[in-house]
Amino acid sequence: MADGDGLGEPAAAAGSRAPAPGLSPPLGWRERLRAGLAGTGASLWFVAGLGLLYALRVPLRLYENLAAVTVFLNSLTPRFYVALTGTSSLISGLIFIFEWWYFHKHGTSFIEQVSVSHLRPLMGGTESSISEPGSPSNNRESETSRQNLSECKVWRNPLNLFRGAEYRRYTWVTGKEPLTYYDMNLSAQDHQTFFTCDTDFLRPSDTVMQKAWKERNPPARIKAAYQALELNNDCATAYVLLAEEEATTIVDAERLFKQALKAGETIYRRSQQCQHQSPQHEAQLRRDTNVLVYVKRRLAMCARKLGRIREAVKIMRDLMKEFPPLSMLNIHENLLESLLELQAYADVQAVLAKYDDISLPKSAAICYTAALLKTRTVSDKFSPETASRRGLSTAEINAVEAIHRAVEFNPHVPKYLLEMKSLILPPEHILKRGDSEAVAYAFCHLQHWKRVEGALNLLQCTWEGTFRMIPYPLEKGHLFYPYPSCTETADRELLPTFHHVSVYPKKELPFFIHFTAGLCSSTAMIALLTHQFPEIMGVLAKAVSMISRTCLEYL
Repeated sequence: MADGDGLGEPAAAAGSRAPAPGLSPPLGWRERLRAGLAGTGASLWFVAGLGLLYALRVPLRLYENLAAVTVFLNSLTPRFYVALTGTSSLISGLIFIFEWWYFHKHGTSFIEQVSVSHLRPLMGGTESSISEPGSPSNNRESETSRQNLSECKVWRNPLNLFRGAEYRRYTWVTGKEPLTYYDMNLSAQDHQTFFTCDTDFLRPSDTVMQKAWKERNPPARIKAAYQALELNNDCATAYVLLAEEEATTIVDAERLFKQALKAGETIYRRSQQCQHQSPQHEAQLRRDTNVLVYVKRRLAMCARKLGRIREAVKIMRDLMKEFPPLSMLNIHENLLESLLELQAYADVQAVLAKYDDISLPKSAAICYTAALLKTRTVSDKFSPETASRRGLSTAEINAVEAIHRAVEFNPHVPKYLLEMKSLILPPEHILKRGDSEAVAYAFCHLQHWKRVEGALNLLQCTWEGTFRMIPYPLEKGHLFYPYPSCTETADRELLPTFHHVSVYPKKELPFFIHFTAGLCSSTAMIALLTHQFPEIMGVLAKAVSMISRTCLEYL
């Protein structure tokens, strides 16, 4: 999941007055006046045409010509109307089919594009240009590597909550289940991978816990954990299970995790001494390492939730330094969130410098945190009206492009940050670039965006501009590889049924597709009615002509 983050150079070359791509700030009174005059131009031309027609009604002999037209229409047979409406229906149907094909191929209306490109300049209009960031094609991955990517791989949520102290309390209050069976089943598989190994039969307590991790009934799992503790009072995994599922408060969970840490460190040191004796001992060391890292990480999260932020940061830094091979656990995302809570933005930037690399997997936490840092430097003084008058500075352009980059990676996040959609408890697993990742990110990071003055205002002004920059059709990408088409299905399995799953914003059908479709349908219906009821339609046509003549005589 590499991206082409080449945004700084194009921004610097654009100058301080270059317009930001996708920025749509409110206009000043002069701009609104010009826009109003431009919008009423067609109406003024129409009124002027009616006035000219009324003034020339006598020289042009409109009454005589209209009478002749009425006589001509009265002499027409129903077959003429059937042929006329049938031909109109066929032509409008062909135009509709062409418009539909052109939209799906190029993402825009052909009639609208021709009108803007050729007719608007003749009428004195100007087409606004949008500056776009530099092409990131040199930084993208090759097509071969893209095909090998697992687009819909499900990841463990680094900031998942505690089942007993948080998820279950939510169920007690609302009566709703925040976790799906699919999500909990994935967690059960993770627990079996992290906390079991082939040597569990050597220790009776580990044998009991191996069965406990496979158990789907929560009371049965808790009962098995107590059985394991009766066999071995230093069974670290039993304390882990009780801390996750039985503890009803974070304080209780932290107490049990401290007991798990004490037992886990003893077992880990013992496994280190025997790791080279056999492959079984090496597997046991890997399992004991996983237990130790998991316990320390959850202790850091307990400290974070209890307000001891610096203690949490220290534990996370020590973990990343002591166990660098376990970077796949994404502990740096926990660290980023804690540093943002401390408002240690320089330390956040240092973490991003290490993990926001083209060769490393991206996430919403990385992309949106990078956007927040760049937004923070300009958001307090940013004004859409001022930006529309003087243009954007280089720092503002960098902030806007960072927002565009983040939105392209995960387009669902802004609706949660701007509180256009209600938040729910995040799932235990997320799909990168999906709605589940957006929920998990916004649940923990919304407060950090609110803390930075003007950040949400700048996000609101710019995030929709991203969709005008992404090439169409959607199989193409701009800064990242193309957006996966399978996210909606996976998110519906990860998120609860009472949550309205966000779907990737599709481009709306242009007006002329609706217009040609309506024109084709209406003319076809008139042709059918004329063929089936020729007398009635003939009377209707004569009535319309008489009404038109009467209106003209009245004028």
